Amino acid sequence: MDIDVLGTLAARENGISITPTAPKPRQVLALLALHADRVVPVAALIEELWAGEPPRSARTTLQTYVLQLRALIATALERDAEASGEGERRTAKDVLVTLPGGYLLNSGGGTSDVREFDRLAGMGYRAMDAGDFPDAARQLRAALALWTGAAFAGVQGGAQLDMEARRLEESRLCALDQRIEADLRLGRHRELLAELTVLVGRFPSHENLHGQFMLALHRSGRRGEALDVYQRLRATLVRELGLEPSGALRRLQHSILVSAPEVTAAPETPGEHLAHVG
Repeated sequence: MDIDVLGTLAARENGISITPTAPKPRQVLALLALHADRVVPVAALIEELWAGEPPRSARTTLQTYVLQLRALIATALERDAEASGEGERRTAKDVLVTLPGGYLLNSGGGTSDVREFDRLAGMGYRAMDAGDFPDAARQLRAALALWTGAAFAGVQGGAQLDMEARRLEESRLCALDQRIEADLRLGRHRELLAELTVLVGRFPSHENLHGQFMLALHRSGRRGEALDVYQRLRATLVRELGLEPSGALRRLQHSILVSAPEVTAAPETPGEHLAHVG
């Protein structure tokens, strides 16, 4: 089974979609797909579907949704068996398995965009740690290319899926931050300007992105604009959070004020890897 959740939810058995259109079965599939090959407790599915206020028929209704998913899986298995000319080797119950206390979606060794994202991002982080910035940029770019939209797009999420979507988005931002850092190390500051212009507009209080934008602008000979970015961020942080920019960002601003246009990035502690100037 091939599973995509980094964008519109899609699950395919032998290339045939098993993604339901009804909201609740779709929600069940999303949670099972995210935790493919692991047991998802019945209690977790009920909590996701009904947010602490399950009807008396919750377990029965959940079983109905599971049966609907199995019907889609069975149809996909039958079509594949017909196309291959072989007898049906697996049943829907082999794919969506009932186990004590919960259900398990058996991917059968298929693809998962979340797992591939984690694999590629991990390789990118290790390359960053080793100072191999070309490989880091390449691996992290490949990881980010797996995203086609917001996680679980088209799914009516409950508390658990919403939490997982936020976690995945944070992972995406971390990978994006490190990919931009790698590109800055490679001198690609001019190429980054358009992308960072969009990102700081989308994330108006994200310090690392603003710091990277300041660096890219300053390295491109746009020192005044780099300082303007700092002032806009500071105004946003003070107004919305009652906070001043971090020490790392203040040091970057000061370095830009007193330095020549050319700057060199030098990572600090995690969360404070904004560059020194000079």
